[in-house]
Amino acid sequence: MSNVLQFTPKATNEARHNVLEFIDLCRNQLTIFGKVDWEETWDVTREINQRGRSGRIALAWTNFDTSKSNTKAAQMADPFVDFARAYIRYQAGMKPTTSVNLRLSALRALERALSENGDVPDITRSNLAVFNRAATLIKDKFKSATAYRVAGQLAMVAKFINDNSMVSPQFEWVNNLKRDNDRVRIGRRFEEERSKRLPQSGAMDALAKAFRLATDPRDTIIAATGALLTTAPDRINELFRLPVDCEVQIENPDGTKAYGIRWWPSKGAEPYVKWIVPTMVDVAKEAIAKLTETTEHARSVARWYEVRPQSMWLPRNCEYLRSQQTSLAVDFAPALGMTRSGVNQWLNAQQVETQTFRGKLHVRFEDVEAVILKLLPKNFPVLDQETGLTYSEALFVVQKNCFHPKRSTIPSLVETVTTQHINGGLGARTKHGISSIFQRLGLKADDGSDIRVTTHQFRHWLNTIAQRGGLSQLDIAKWSGRKDMRQNQTYDHVAGDELLAMVRDIEQVSSCGRFASAVDKPPLSREEFLHVSFPTAHTTEFGFCVHDYSMMPCQKHRDCINCTEHVCVKGDVQKTHRIKMTLETVLQEVQKAEKAIADGIAGADRWFQHHTLTAVRLRDLVQMLDDPDVPIGSTIQLSISTEYSPIRNAIDDRKLLDGQDTEILDEIRALMGPKR
Repeated sequence: MSNVLQFTPKATNEARHNVLEFIDLCRNQLTIFGKVDWEETWDVTREINQRGRSGRIALAWTNFDTSKSNTKAAQMADPFVDFARAYIRYQAGMKPTTSVNLRLSALRALERALSENGDVPDITRSNLAVFNRAATLIKDKFKSATAYRVAGQLAMVAKFINDNSMVSPQFEWVNNLKRDNDRVRIGRRFEEERSKRLPQSGAMDALAKAFRLATDPRDTIIAATGALLTTAPDRINELFRLPVDCEVQIENPDGTKAYGIRWWPSKGAEPYVKWIVPTMVDVAKEAIAKLTETTEHARSVARWYEVRPQSMWLPRNCEYLRSQQTSLAVDFAPALGMTRSGVNQWLNAQQVETQTFRGKLHVRFEDVEAVILKLLPKNFPVLDQETGLTYSEALFVVQKNCFHPKRSTIPSLVETVTTQHINGGLGARTKHGISSIFQRLGLKADDGSDIRVTTHQFRHWLNTIAQRGGLSQLDIAKWSGRKDMRQNQTYDHVAGDELLAMVRDIEQVSSCGRFASAVDKPPLSREEFLHVSFPTAHTTEFGFCVHDYSMMPCQKHRDCINCTEHVCVKGDVQKTHRIKMTLETVLQEVQKAEKAIADGIAGADRWFQHHTLTAVRLRDLVQMLDDPDVPIGSTIQLSISTEYSPIRNAIDDRKLLDGQDTEILDEIRALMGPKR
């Protein structure tokens, strides 16, 4: 087990001395990444579990300009490169990440900034100007989303060297790069971005056909995975964490049945049951059934190795090989899934000692067994360290080379399904000559082109459908396994003309100047409304929103009931009915949340608090709308004691200052409407 040692700088030491002590600790005492050759490239494949991905993970200490070069790679210069190695190793124990190359990219940019103008790259020479220059280099090299993440790692470096007295004078640097939040919904740029994020025309119909037609194990897994991704907005690496017994079925109090999947989100959200919408339940059930059947052999092989870790699995017709000291090489063909010539080539590639007797190749069983055991996956029998999922329990485990276009499938070895396997099967690698499931089944896009779909496009597609359907931002975030509702906007690809159509379809209303009237015969006249002191307004499903979008975007994400800038009108029959129906629904959600808390479901307490607050506000609103003492046409605006307006408070504070002319401030206050 890797040891974790805390570096403690000495206040009396100079910055350079602290850096040297830190490097010595990391080089000579830490065991994170095992025994490494300090000066060479580090292979950290076994130490970093990148769920859903395969391939070697290597840390090369190349500099910023040559990190992507295959022919002119140059190393980061001394003395910075030793600090970079030490920092990567230390943080792997203190703040582990699967995105270790983002951390290394930040260090490369910092070394480049320190080296400009011919200076020696010494971490102790860092300052605000150096980090700002490094951030500029990152911004120019990477796409906005990646640049933001790399700069986040750069901010961690800044905090680390300051906290550990490795720089003098000390400074504070924050990530000054921003996410690309440009949500323009018209024009060529939007359409190009939308086409990248959503499945192409005809792809979903083709996937449905492939789901029915697929018979080959590889195609069955690809089609079933695609089908599962259409039932809920899942991340592909979350699918790969599913156990074979992932299904949950319950009966609701009203007699209806609910079907869900036990889920372990990959980005910090708590584990929970993801309930499948009724229309997609049959699809989810069939997909899981097909996956379970197709992958059962691989699980049985994994169970064999868990019970007999020193014994090679063999098919029944090959069990006799265990009792023989030497056997014909060709006799191993069923266990290796190869032809005679394929077995010989494999033995040669694995450097297995062989003997030729009477023109035929012979090999010792123990030598073949040793190679097979060595080729078992890293960390076997555990597939996922975080959840403890084993290969024998996993839904997505297959025979080795099952997805390889040229190599033979090896029945005696197992591996997990990866993102590359599924994306490749969905057409991501057709440009490289690797056929997709659609090509193998003769399926094309609507325009006759080859279909290319990525697993993440399904997530964007379902989120966009949810936005079109008016699902609340809170529910979309929960459905998608997000902790932050603000991330929803990245997956919202509803076009401007669609939004306009959605507004028009809410209800047919008559025009009233710059405002749409609430009903055909409004309880509040146009003239009366214009005198209520609302400088701006637009209709909602419950009333009016009076938020001024020229000042800032909506901070409630359409959660109108819990917003102090929402106004209802007494006498609007249709919208009053909607409010009452919403109250009934919310009360049901409160009951579900209470039961979830009793069942120990993580995160249920937050949902209970949210629905309870919403129910209280709805009850207050209904009480006022039904109160016969409240005149028809009255505007009702609920307040929340914990909320405040920074702008309004600033105006009030300014007025209290001596000698201030309050006339202009009163005008501003009037424009903002009545204080709530």
